[in-house]
Amino acid sequence: MATRVLLADDDSMVRQILTQLLASDPNLDVVGQAVTGEEAISCVEQLLPQVVVMDIRMPKMDGIAATREIKLKYPQVQIIGLSEYGSGYNADAMLKAGAVAVYHKSKSPEELIPAIMKASGQNCQD
Repeated sequence: MATRVLLADDDSMVRQILTQLLASDPNLDVVGQAVTGEEAISCVEQLLPQVVVMDIRMPKMDGIAATREIKLKYPQVQIIGLSEYGSGYNADAMLKAGAVAVYHKSKSPEELIPAIMKASGQNCQD
């Protein structure tokens, strides 16, 4: 059974690229997309993903606040933070909010697939 993934990022190009990349893996199923932290919370409630890939910086409610709220209501949902910046305050705050990892957007997008598989508890092997 494929891991259900929700993408939350205010950048439509990032969402599109990640959706295409993740759709190429038969072990992953992108079940939805969100543009704000509020939308991410609503999508988690409606779609029940196993993993959320959450941008740290979004309008209205950022990924840190959204992660905190999701983890309170749905502790089983694993969250991977997305950051434009290296490690630092935002990455640390994201981890403290309940994210299992922070993935830096400067890395190769293909590196995200093993991170999602690890977060979901699946092996990366076929």
